[in-house]
Amino acid sequence: MTFPHRLTSARRLALMPALGLLGFALLILPACGASDSASDAGSSTAAPARTASSAGANAATDGDPGDVLAVVGEEEITRGEVQTEAKDQLDQAEIQKLQCEANYKRSKHQVYESVVQQLVRDRLVAEAAAAQGVSEEELLETEVNAKVAEVTAQEIDAFYNQNRSRIPQPKEQVEPRIREYLQQQRADEARAEFYASLEADNAVEYKLGPFRVDVAAEGAPAKGPADAPVTIVEFSDFECPYCSRVVPALDKVVDEYGDKVRIVFRHFPLNFHQNAQKAAEASLCAADQDKFWQMHDLMFEEQQQLAVQNLKEKAERLGLDTGAFNECLDSDQYAEQVQADMQAGVVAGVQGTPAMFINGRFLSGAQPYEAIAAIVDEELERVQ
Repeated sequence: MTFPHRLTSARRLALMPALGLLGFALLILPACGASDSASDAGSSTAAPARTASSAGANAATDGDPGDVLAVVGEEEITRGEVQTEAKDQLDQAEIQKLQCEANYKRSKHQVYESVVQQLVRDRLVAEAAAAQGVSEEELLETEVNAKVAEVTAQEIDAFYNQNRSRIPQPKEQVEPRIREYLQQQRADEARAEFYASLEADNAVEYKLGPFRVDVAAEGAPAKGPADAPVTIVEFSDFECPYCSRVVPALDKVVDEYGDKVRIVFRHFPLNFHQNAQKAAEASLCAADQDKFWQMHDLMFEEQQQLAVQNLKEKAERLGLDTGAFNECLDSDQYAEQVQADMQAGVVAGVQGTPAMFINGRFLSGAQPYEAIAAIVDEELERVQ
């Protein structure tokens, strides 16, 4: 395996100091996941405590259960005995394996996407610079950098006030990072516009499409027509605060796109959210009485009241048949279905919530409406 040892001048100019900005972006686009476990519940375990039975079955393929792994005096300890004793740990390892496999496939595709795009752009910049008789650096300076206006103090104030609930530090401490973040956003936009104009002028066609994951939507609660050109499958946790933040964005998607979009809800209750599993089951018990989305909205509105007695009280407020609802909830009728959703999420590479798949394209975290709509627009354009 070989590694690139240099960057072209044009590429060096195109690259910006992104690491600090990445941290800043993550600060304002959060999700519930492994890093949240300690703060949420004093636990370092982020993977689901309960898993679909298939994970345990997979662990048994490591060898014959009758294999002797140790001998104590005249007594044998077999692989099967270890598998029984360590079922939870082996299930956890299986989950990590599935997540790693999914992330490997996604990461590898992203490398191809990024490098293909960069090679196309390098070639276009080189050709444009040669045609104008200037260097690549001079071309980018004229067409990109010179067109980027400086970020004003008013723009920094507006950004800070808009995101104040998600930025814990005083403005004076984060002002340099906000300025850098907004300046890079502006530079990225100018650069993207320049590259787009070059690609349009040269009739560039990318053959490598976005990475997609085949996530089943059948049988899950949904709104929107089954034949909608865009399907958004969301994996969510009713106790996750970031999941509640994406609800208004998805509601706006439904309002703006109507029958062009179908929203599918699948469960991924994280184990450090002690009420999330039963809340997920409660939503399916409500679905039996055609009140899934009403229960969905009420639980996200009242995330601090998700104990079983609270769930039953919500069912009463929604006008459900409380006898049937309570029996459904108390009997764990939908526990396995919730776990099946989680297993599907793990296989798809979900590690935290909320996680969305827009026609199979992965989008993680409490994304704003604009980020979701951008992918929806791309998918609608693709199918036209």
